[in-house]
Amino acid sequence: MQKNLKDIEEIKIYLKSKGYKLTAQRECILNIIIENRDKHLTVDEIYKYVYEKNNTVGIATVYRTILLFEELGVISKLIFDDRIIRYELSSFDERHTHHHLICVKCNKIMEVEEDLLEELEKRVEDKFNFKILDHNLKILGICSKCENQ
Repeated sequence: MQKNLKDIEEIKIYLKSKGYKLTAQRECILNIIIENRDKHLTVDEIYKYVYEKNNTVGIATVYRTILLFEELGVISKLIFDDRIIRYELSSFDERHTHHHLICVKCNKIMEVEEDLLEELEKRVEDKFNFKILDHNLKILGICSKCENQ
């Protein structure tokens, strides 16, 4: 998929600018995150997928790489109400983090790409003389599949 290649190339350039290489192990881990960008994976899930593709990459390498990618802003850590740490690919071109819809029955997580809070942000900034840099919104509800069961 062309988007994946573009992401890899952009991230490779970004890592190099920060003094890091996109090693084969890091690229394998990054590919798993990109291929599953809609799933919000845990480290253990990332490792499972990595192991299926390359069983020479150890769990310690996955943990170190995830920490590095998070520190550099390549991925973002997400903690929802179940308190499980998940990760997703950061979008370098997004002004704000996107929003998440979370089904309280099946725990499905859906992304809302549109920034629905621009007007609210403006009002908050004006009222409190506060410059908003980002926000994180999660909306709890029931997905259509669970609603129809």
